[in-house]
Amino acid sequence: MALTSSTVIKKQAPPYLISWNLTKRCNLRCDHCYLNSTELNGGSDISTAEATGIIDSVAALSPGAMLILTGGEPLLRPDIFDIASYAADSGLTPVLGTNGTLIDEQTIKQIKASNIKGVGLSLDSVTPLFHDRFRALKGAWAKTLGAAALLHEHAIDFQFQFTVMRENMDQIQDVIELAAVTNARAINIFFLVCTGRGSDRTDLTPEEYEAALHLIAEAESKFRGRLMVRARCAPHILRIADETNIGKIDKTSEAGSTAGCIAADGYLRIAPDGEVTPCPYIPVENSTPNIFTENIKDIWEKGEDFQLLRSSSLGGKCGECDYSLECGGCRARALATTGNIMGEDPLCAYEPPRKSGNLDIKEKKKEEKTEWSEEAIKRLDAVPPFLQTMVKTGVERYARHRGLNIITPEVMKELKGKTGM
Repeated sequence: MALTSSTVIKKQAPPYLISWNLTKRCNLRCDHCYLNSTELNGGSDISTAEATGIIDSVAALSPGAMLILTGGEPLLRPDIFDIASYAADSGLTPVLGTNGTLIDEQTIKQIKASNIKGVGLSLDSVTPLFHDRFRALKGAWAKTLGAAALLHEHAIDFQFQFTVMRENMDQIQDVIELAAVTNARAINIFFLVCTGRGSDRTDLTPEEYEAALHLIAEAESKFRGRLMVRARCAPHILRIADETNIGKIDKTSEAGSTAGCIAADGYLRIAPDGEVTPCPYIPVENSTPNIFTENIKDIWEKGEDFQLLRSSSLGGKCGECDYSLECGGCRARALATTGNIMGEDPLCAYEPPRKSGNLDIKEKKKEEKTEWSEEAIKRLDAVPPFLQTMVKTGVERYARHRGLNIITPEVMKELKGKTGM
């Protein structure tokens, strides 16, 4: 007997990834900060009691979810490790997002004691000059690399977060190499969304964006099994993987490590004052729901932006595109540049096929159904809850690439061997 994939996980399953801006305060002043964080004007943080209340709500909505504790700079909160411990004790998987400049031996001990499972370090260059100038602190680069060395020495998983800009896009290959030699587990290549302080920055051209994605796809193939190389805020990578697959790149690797936009579909963000948005780059407005006044389950299931993002009402060429189901464009970038969260992503250089043929392609994709054998469902059930949706999506994408209609444990094992998923 085989069951359809819809019987495994409901379409609107709870989020498996939650990013929480615990503070606006920061010891740096980065040019691209979407929160416009500074140490001087950061305002007051929520209390420890309020923070634990949020954790209770999140744990009730999504038991086992990964909770990214970030800022601003979360290590400026004296209670950060109490919050992390409480999250871990509540069944969540806490990880830390930091600029790395405040990590020392004592911090390492506290990270371990509070059951933080991994650390993300921001890194903008392979040399100090650009990084320190961009983050407005001399010596920041050396401190971040020192933090990476300490984390590796104490067997704490870490990854680098690199934001692509025109000034550093020529360093993509070098920074991936640096991540590999410093024993990072992964490197996330973020593509700038011009919000917050980043609103004043010039974004890449569509052609530069396309070239950068090709470099990332090639690096993902090169470093497979040693380092996860992932594009973020760049769902177009799935199209790149598809286009370059013939004799060059095994696009099945992207199924496990790089994904399309998951805002409102596995992912949400909690802002410093409790506002809830589908992703960090969707700004807080007067109408944004707040976790202190509304139930987070209701926000997740019924929130206006969440419902809209789950719809298929994309505008412009994103709505006409034959990759709209896999990619769909960056919704935060569309909002920032067009004022319409469902508008066209202006950084995409792809021109979809003529509308008539394109609609046929989309309808065919919608009709495709992937079934799971009972044994495969049991194997999926053994995956931690916060990872199930991501694993399910990756396996189904891999099966479609291989032309398989039924997913078996052998298919899952095969993908795991290729991607480590």
